[in-house]
Amino acid sequence: MNSEALNMLWNATLETLLMVGSATVLAVLGGLPLGILLAATAPGGILERSWFNRVLGAVINLGRSVPFIILMVAIIPFTRRIVGTSIGTTAAIVPLTVAAIPFFARLVEGALKEVDPGVIEAAQSMGTTPLQIIFKVLLPEALPALALAVTVTAVNLVGYSAMAGAIGGGGLGDLAIRYGYQRFRGDIMVQTIAILVLLVQGMQMLGDRIAHKLYERH
Repeated sequence: MNSEALNMLWNATLETLLMVGSATVLAVLGGLPLGILLAATAPGGILERSWFNRVLGAVINLGRSVPFIILMVAIIPFTRRIVGTSIGTTAAIVPLTVAAIPFFARLVEGALKEVDPGVIEAAQSMGTTPLQIIFKVLLPEALPALALAVTVTAVNLVGYSAMAGAIGGGGLGDLAIRYGYQRFRGDIMVQTIAILVLLVQGMQMLGDRIAHKLYERH
């Protein structure tokens, strides 16, 4: 591998990490409150509001039902308004975040619903308020599952970031398309795929280890 190819791979990897890292953080910030609302307002939840839950669930399902490549194109005007451009690594973070928020919200909902109802009932019997139950019971009890939810979201975003390269999103996907495919550089294509596989494996191993540590503390 010559120095030029090595430099391109290195820069593309950093761009992918920037996209995935930024979108994951933003997805957690946006998806965690939505997931909490979904779990809390569901039938039998601590803040049961069936009509609100149905409306919120429908909106989140709508966000999840749009294929990512179509979503990227559909929100180009929004992306331009937010970051001033629709091409490049920074621009790709916008659709990545929009796609990841509803995905993560559903994972949060599932994690919170797995908390033992007996623990919640015990807290309610002591006069604990719904907010206290959320922050002192539900979230701490669901922390290992939430760590896995973040891991799944980050891994999912690696694949989305590669797709972003199809319309000039930067990163490893862009490199694979522009050099590996369009310029018939099979070596670049193989190396790009290998790095993506390593990234996914590394993220999954790290997430599993963190979740395991959190389970041990319980």
